[in-house]
Amino acid sequence: MPLPFLTADRVFEAADDVPLPHDDRDRWRRPYRPGPWRVGVAALALLLASFVLFAAVIIAVTAELTSAALVFALALLVIAAAVRLLRMGVWVSARGLRHVGFLTTRTASWEQVVSVRTVQQPVRWLALPRTVQGQALGVRPGCFPSLPRGGGPPLSRGRPPPS
Repeated sequence: MPLPFLTADRVFEAADDVPLPHDDRDRWRRPYRPGPWRVGVAALALLLASFVLFAAVIIAVTAELTSAALVFALALLVIAAAVRLLRMGVWVSARGLRHVGFLTTRTASWEQVVSVRTVQQPVRWLALPRTVQGQALGVRPGCFPSLPRGGGPPLSRGRPPPS
């Protein structure tokens, strides 16, 4: 029984022109990972939402359903805020560049952006004075000047990214 995995002594028979599932150029991708503060705050918000959902169940069993529905809606609002917090940032695809804020999303085509690339540079670790080697996003906007001012990924506005 031949096993269908690649070995060093034979050639893989699959067609090379078939793109891999993760190679979809039309899919929006973030060229960097979200920071540890953002992930930590979202995790704490989801933990709070689990307690609020538990409270909604207890209220539904012991009290009125309208108050339980109100507490359940509060838990859904906290969950939606945590997910939106994790989705914030700059995303790229074959269609262009997308800046996702907490309440707004702006999209620019590639004709409006001069260049986007990730660069290796020292970044502050957990907002402390100590720096570690990390990635930053370098953007040279053309006609898309309203990129994030702060709180998001490090962006270079109007100047080429450092080499």
